[in-house]
Formats: sequence, structure tokens, C-alpha cells
Amino acid sequence: MPQISRRTFLSGALALAAPAALSQPRDWWDVARQADALDQCRAIVIHQAGRRVLAERFRGPDFNQLIAIKSVSKTVVAALTGIALDRAEIPSMQSTLGELVPELIPSTADPKVKNITIENLVTMQAGLERTSGPGYNDWINSDNWIEDALSRPMVAEPGSQMQYSTGSYHILGAILSKFTGTSLLTLTRYRIGRPLNIDFPAWTRDPQGHYLGGNEMAMTITGMIRFGEMYRNGGMAGTNRVLSKEWVTRSQQAVTRSMFSGLGYGYGWFIGEKGGVSYSLARGYGGQIICIVPALELTVAITSDPTLPARTGGYFGYLMRLIENTIIPVAASQAA
Repeated sequence: MPQISRRTFLSGALALAAPAALSQPRDWWDVARQADALDQCRAIVIHQAGRRVLAERFRGPDFNQLIAIKSVSKTVVAALTGIALDRAEIPSMQSTLGELVPELIPSTADPKVKNITIENLVTMQAGLERTSGPGYNDWINSDNWIEDALSRPMVAEPGSQMQYSTGSYHILGAILSKFTGTSLLTLTRYRIGRPLNIDFPAWTRDPQGHYLGGNEMAMTITGMIRFGEMYRNGGMAGTNRVLSKEWVTRSQQAVTRSMFSGLGYGYGWFIGEKGGVSYSLARGYGGQIICIVPALELTVAITSDPTLPARTGGYFGYLMRLIENTIIPVAASQAA
């Protein structure tokens, strides 16, 4: 008789389980078994009230190995924006490209480009045609990524709606580099990596030498948890203040909304709610997730296969149901 692996058994058990049973999770084991049944999921780590309550690797790299966090990088760049604002290195979130970096605006750009603000970039409401999605490869194969992004046609008024675009964060990264006098890599290592004890290896640069803002960073899953816990603790890492409490609070207030997932979006974080409990989500291609639920003192990190898509109607939808229907209820029962 052939042997049945633990993974196969769990997948079959979940397939046979009644929906009512899955909607009434009992403990962290329920979280682990449901995550394990998702072939794309590699690992999950959960902290509650500052204590690790679950750490399971199902497949893929070990906990101490660096993984590509994809667009979770955007949330890191948003944090660096908050630090620069706290240090008065950038004047305000309403400062415009015309005021800050007129030299970056190409002559072919729409006249409205000069009115795009820092807030428009961090909330991806620049109004420019997206560089993400089908056009991503063409964008990163261009000779000048900033010029390409800023030369695209205006598809909406700046500040009017979210257009998910890595180009917005790449422009933001270049602005941070200019006004702090150092590279985005150095900023990330010294302002995020050092206080949180996270190693950030060098990543992709554009043809002009700017580190890619909004993609291609790498962390361990433990580093992802530390970053999430810093936000959950109001910008503190132990006794060290990394971000102002005001920035952390503002980051988790929806400014706009994703046309794809329906989730709100603040300063680098997607914002959702389930059963009266609000959560904030950093999301990367393939299903890289950092989720914080301040009311439940909860931080979740999930790593997934970075080579496969994770759409709202597919794997990302499964992860959202795992978070909303299992993780949050279990955390609520543990906090009660």
C-alpha cells in the first residue's frame, strides 16, 4: 500500500472537511494545516503579544534564508519616506515633483506631472499610466526608468485614484536618495536594517544607478516579522524609535482603494477589516505577506513561491480567507 505524505493527507482532509468546520478554527494548528494545504505557501510565522505562537515551514527556504519579498519592498520604501519626513529631509507629503526634482521631469511629460506630490507617489495616485502588470518588462528594459515612468500618459488626475505602479515608488526612491544624499540601499540598511537587525543585500539598479524602489528587496521571514512588529508597536523596535507614532498611524489609514482587491491603501499598506477588526497588509508578488492586527497584538509573515502569480481571484484570495476566517478568529480567541 503506498505511503501517504503529511501534505497529501492534510490536503485531502481539508478538501473533505465541511465548510462549517473550517469556519470555526480551534487553535494555531488549524492555521498551520490550512496553510500547508496551499501548495504555493512556503512558510508562516505568527507573533501575538510579542510572543511567537506559530512557526512552520512547509517547503522552500529555511527561516534563516533570504527570500525575495517582491512588492513588500514598497512598504519598506514607504517607511523610509516616513523617516525622511520625520527628519525634515523632505518638506512635506504635499511637496510636488516640480518643487523637489524639476530636473527629473522629461520635456515630453504631461504638464500635470509637476503637480504630483510625495503623497501621490506613496499612495500610487500619481495618475500616470501604470508601469506594473503587462507593461512591467517594457519599463525595466527601457534606457531610463524614471524618464519612462514620468513620460507616460495621464490616465487620471493626480490624487484621484490608485494606479498600482512600481514606477511611482521608483521615483519616490530617487527623491529620497537625492534629499538624504545617499543611496536607497544605504538608507534601507542603516535606517531599517540596523535598528531591526535585518540584513538587506544589494538589489537591482536602473541604468542610471538608482536602486529599484518598490521591488526586488530580500529579507528572511524573521526579518519580515521584525518589520511588522515595529509597525505594530507604533514605530518602536525595543527601546529604539524607528518611525514616529504619527507616521505609523497615518500609514494605516486608507487614502485610496485598490481596483483589484477592493482593499483600502494608506502609506504603503493595504487596509482591510473583518468582523470589526482592522488589519494592515504588505503584499508582494507570489504571496509574500506581512499582516499586522494592532487590536489583537498580532503580526503575521507568510512566504510563498515568488515565481507564481497570486491574484485576488486565486492564491491571494486563499491567503486572505486564511487571514480573515482563521488567523484573526484564533488570535481573537487567544486574546479573550
